[in-house]
Amino acid sequence: MNKRFTGEQIIGFLREAEARLPIKELCRRHGFSDASYYLCPKPSSLTMARSSVVGP
Repeated sequence: MNKRFTGEQIIGFLREAEARLPIKELCRRHGFSDASYYLCPKPSSLTMARSSVVGP
């Protein structure tokens, strides 16, 4: 199965949602359903923190 979005893109979507962008608007902009947003597993805050750290 081909994935449509990369991990970096998904993290970007989640950050936009955290910035108070309405979920329906976020989904419309990026071309996926709001049901898909709510069904996808969300990374933990630890994963988000690790992905934003640059370096070893």
